[in-house]
Amino acid sequence: MSTARSTGAQASEPHAADSHDLIRVHGARENNLKDVSIEIPKRRLTVFTGVSGSGKSSLVFDTVAAESQRLINETYSAFVQGFMPSVARPDVDVLDGLTTAIIVDQQRMGADPRSTVGTATDTNAMLRILFSRLGQPQIGSAKAFSFNVASISGAGAVTVERAGKTVKEKRSFSITGGMCPRCEGRGSVSDIDLTQLYDDSKSLAEGAITVPGFTGDGWMTRIYAGSGFLDPDKPIRDYSEQELRDFLHREPTKVKVNGINLTYEGLIPKVQKSMLAKDREAMQPHIRAFVDRAVTFTACPDCGGTRLTAAARSSKIGGISIADACAMQISDLAEWVRGLDEPSVAPLLAALRQTLDSFVEIGLGYLSLERPAGTLSGGEAQRVKMIRHLGSSLTDVTYVFDEPSTGLHPHDIQRMNGLLLQLRDKGNTVLVVEHKPEVIAIADHVVDLGPGAGSAGGTVCYEGPLAGLRAAGTVTGRHLDDRAAVKPTVRTPTGKLPIRGATAHNLRDVDVDIPLGVLVVVTGVAGSGKSSLVHGSVPPGEDVVSVDQSPIRGSRRSNPATYTGLLEPIRKAFAKANGVKPALFSPNSEGACPTCNGAGVVYTDLAMMAGVATTCEDCEGRRFDASVLEYHFGGKDISEVLAMPVTEAEAFFATGEARTPAAHRILTRLADVGLGYISLGQPLTTLSGGERQRLKLATHMGDKGGIYVLDEPTTGLHLADVEQLLGLLDRLVDSGKSVIVVEHHQAVMAHADWIIDLGPGAGHDGGRIVFEGTPAELVAAHTTLTAEHLAAYVGA
Repeated sequence: MSTARSTGAQASEPHAADSHDLIRVHGARENNLKDVSIEIPKRRLTVFTGVSGSGKSSLVFDTVAAESQRLINETYSAFVQGFMPSVARPDVDVLDGLTTAIIVDQQRMGADPRSTVGTATDTNAMLRILFSRLGQPQIGSAKAFSFNVASISGAGAVTVERAGKTVKEKRSFSITGGMCPRCEGRGSVSDIDLTQLYDDSKSLAEGAITVPGFTGDGWMTRIYAGSGFLDPDKPIRDYSEQELRDFLHREPTKVKVNGINLTYEGLIPKVQKSMLAKDREAMQPHIRAFVDRAVTFTACPDCGGTRLTAAARSSKIGGISIADACAMQISDLAEWVRGLDEPSVAPLLAALRQTLDSFVEIGLGYLSLERPAGTLSGGEAQRVKMIRHLGSSLTDVTYVFDEPSTGLHPHDIQRMNGLLLQLRDKGNTVLVVEHKPEVIAIADHVVDLGPGAGSAGGTVCYEGPLAGLRAAGTVTGRHLDDRAAVKPTVRTPTGKLPIRGATAHNLRDVDVDIPLGVLVVVTGVAGSGKSSLVHGSVPPGEDVVSVDQSPIRGSRRSNPATYTGLLEPIRKAFAKANGVKPALFSPNSEGACPTCNGAGVVYTDLAMMAGVATTCEDCEGRRFDASVLEYHFGGKDISEVLAMPVTEAEAFFATGEARTPAAHRILTRLADVGLGYISLGQPLTTLSGGERQRLKLATHMGDKGGIYVLDEPTTGLHLADVEQLLGLLDRLVDSGKSVIVVEHHQAVMAHADWIIDLGPGAGHDGGRIVFEGTPAELVAAHTTLTAEHLAAYVGA
């Protein structure tokens, strides 16, 4: 009896394993976090809010998710860890209750020309197997349908040891790949405009080559002049056929120039290898401008842009080739796959259907599998990464999302909310960094960081249920129910920009007049054709300043001063005041501390373990040589100037002996976009997504142009920051500029003078103008999805 009683008593007590229902963070100090301590409930949806730069990403990504991934990596052997990225332990006292973290961030997918939506999601791999099994005629294995596998064959003798004897045998092999030999699987061929490579009226000695890097006395030009193949004093237009062939197309050849062994190569292959093989976004601005000027890409005439060989295109299932399948809109492809009934490949068809249905479910049914991955927006890339997790059977996992509503129309946000709740209801912990009230509204738990940004942030202002946030009096709580009203009066246009017969991507022969001299907002559901209309039809020229969503690229040596060009006038001012060279005042040039080479820290590589960065003892992290710090300007040395926040530096360079108008103009623009708190020398790698977006906007505001085209400028911005952005857009328009904004944020729509709404759906269901007029007319019309959501937002 006593045994039975004790068993019953034990059963009524909670199991010890069930007590771990919190992720506990104590003493987090990553970046600007100030000893943050919070407890995050597991198997719930927690939203992290706060102004841009308040420390949300530092807490969620750099502390919780980073430590989870580091601990998982440590379970592998030292040999395997040597091949994995090494992550240092976050600066935190206690991290308890962590589970496996799956990070779904907004990092753009690689812009490799061979990467497509199909290859990035493994959908192409399944399609290739399907066609290799069912396609008629049969042409080979799955490799025969891959545009990343070239056809190769070879034969020769091999030596084999057999029974103590050395035997020679003849072997041959062949691999049938699907790569189009003409374009090498890229789908496009480049045509180079020779007039942009050289001036044929000049000789090499006179600087005929106009490619960046080929200066008159540089090594590149010296190799051509001293190769012996060309006469350096003869104008290029007078070259013989052989000389022109050697100049433009010669294969790599060893030559001796001034007694040094070098490799000579024709100008065209040289440019193709050094410039065209690189990702365009990673190029320096002057090289990117040259490539845009000199190179035109056209669809490959052999494969018609499909990237595949004729054999791969000839094998079909029910009259559809793999090229046709990849070109279909994914929602149509899902229907086609659903119509296939072949028991021999039933598991493959089931997996393919599930993946394609996930695309549609997540609101990406308008894409096609052949779409290059590099052309996806940040929001689209994030949702593509979500696809592999939607059908996952894993539970008790921590999913970490970085603003999943980015690039989504309010109509699509409802669908995204459903997916986040679906992941939570499977028993997962969902952590979301977000600004949109619609997403904050579905949270089980809210953590609000602030109160300000940068050094003024990094503390927890509120932690608890959503209802308490409104009463908490924090910046987020005060702005949560903010609703911008529709403008009672709108500006009168000063002209118009006519667009006729626009057919880029899914646009259906669109005719529209974009008013000039006012704030125009182009809106519509994701995939309706907004970017195609604005970026594809507004002619790029000297008068157009385009600020797209491409992320800022920068190393730990880059900072706001270098990125915006601010360091240039500052260096010149220091040099002029002290009578020395400007290069001394750059930590990346002659003024660098010799011990740390201007990095401010000394890095120690510890192989498979995380490297250690220690502050340089000689310069104490100031990055400059001691002799440079003896030069002063306005009573401060260069390291003190770079340590200033923008607002302080703006006042410093405005008046007195430190007055520098060129620097002051750039600092004013940084303050205008709400970056007054960041320091001039702060590494770009420590800036948040919203801060980077505004830094880019501030840089482009200095460009000369009458028309500004902005692609989702509210990305990464808090509700309070959006108000400041609207003020900035107003000032631009009032100064005589025309501003065209592609945007989903209802506050920006309500503030517009004119709205162009595309739709009604996405992909081939969109591409038409469904409304043109003022925001008040759109709300009154109530005819489109945008109208419904804007009316609900303004309470009409």
